[in-house]
Amino acid sequence: METSLVAGVAAVFGLIFGSFINVVAYRIPADMSVVSPPSACPSCEHPIRHRDNIPLISWLLLRGRCRDCNARISARYPIVELATAVLFSAAVVVIGLEAVLPAYLWFAGVTLTLVLTDLDVHRIPNRILYPGTIVGIVLLLGGAVVDGDIGTFWRAVAGGAFYFLLFLILALMARGGFGFGDVKLAFLLGLFLTYQSWEVLGAGIALGIAIGGAIAILLLITRRAGRKAKIPFGPAMVFGAYAALVFGQELADWYLGS
Repeated sequence: METSLVAGVAAVFGLIFGSFINVVAYRIPADMSVVSPPSACPSCEHPIRHRDNIPLISWLLLRGRCRDCNARISARYPIVELATAVLFSAAVVVIGLEAVLPAYLWFAGVTLTLVLTDLDVHRIPNRILYPGTIVGIVLLLGGAVVDGDIGTFWRAVAGGAFYFLLFLILALMARGGFGFGDVKLAFLLGLFLTYQSWEVLGAGIALGIAIGGAIAILLLITRRAGRKAKIPFGPAMVFGAYAALVFGQELADWYLGS
């Protein structure tokens, strides 16, 4: 099966999964069930009809407004759905048609959800991170076994542990500069980065810190945050990991060869 065809199918599933991500990112931090009650308009509380719950398409057809009360529907919903579709499609292109591909699709969905919660409530919920990490480990191990690459899996575990310990030390030294949620997230990111290579892990760590630092400086310059303000670092770590999975090996080769 051609990679382009699989990437297209993955994009469709990404739209569907992205719709669920919107629900999880909103309800889990609020200690709500992700299955009950059914989705409803936050303004008039009318349950959303099935035909109005088609990812991306329904929002466009409704022109971003509720069918019942005409209240605006946040553009965040279709943006997240589209972003998930792009991430799923990109995962197919970057990882290829390997047995570990489902693990990386799961990784993309979980990390995007954690980015949203960290931006919303400055917290990385254990209810998402713990099961997300466990399922990710199982999928990665299964893929490694099928691909006959079990040694790579154990390297990934070692990389996850290294990233975890590194951020644990940084968190203890920074005294509040990093939350423990960032430390636990580091294991998940390290696991999937190191499955590719140690160089990709190094690039992911460096890019995450660089992105986080750049955002912090920009917020300080524009006075959107003070020196003592808590700035979510999880999104920077995740975006650094995404960039490393795409460009990390090339960046490492260029740096080590220079």
